[in-house]
Amino acid sequence: MKRIFFISMLCLCISAMSFGQQADEKEVAATIETIKNAIVDADRNTLEAVMADGLVYGHSNGRVQNKVECINEIVTKNPIDYTSVTITDQTIKIIGNTAVVRHIYAAETLTNGTPGNLKIGNMMVLQKQDGKWKLIARQAYKLQ
Repeated sequence: MKRIFFISMLCLCISAMSFGQQADEKEVAATIETIKNAIVDADRNTLEAVMADGLVYGHSNGRVQNKVECINEIVTKNPIDYTSVTITDQTIKIIGNTAVVRHIYAAETLTNGTPGNLKIGNMMVLQKQDGKWKLIARQAYKLQ
């Protein structure tokens, strides 16, 4: 009888952990979608809300920005205006209160009025702060 009780409790705990993990993955995916939309919309308030104060934002050319620099570049659309962004092949790995997200980032852009496109890989790190997922690091990389 004790063995059945123990096995039942173990299964219950595993199910609860799995449910919590799935809920966090959905929240992280929603945060990534919010970031993507805020980039296209050049929405300063949303970007401020989803990016952590200590943000380290790495570009595929090696340039690194902090939160203020990153947001200012996006909202001024200088030098790039992101007219659309598509994210594919996304994976999310939750480790405690940290999430590692990898995906392919494709964008239609205007650079000084000239249409263009961009396709890069991204690794983003989010941390749960005060119950909300916030971007703490991003590193883009060139695809081969």
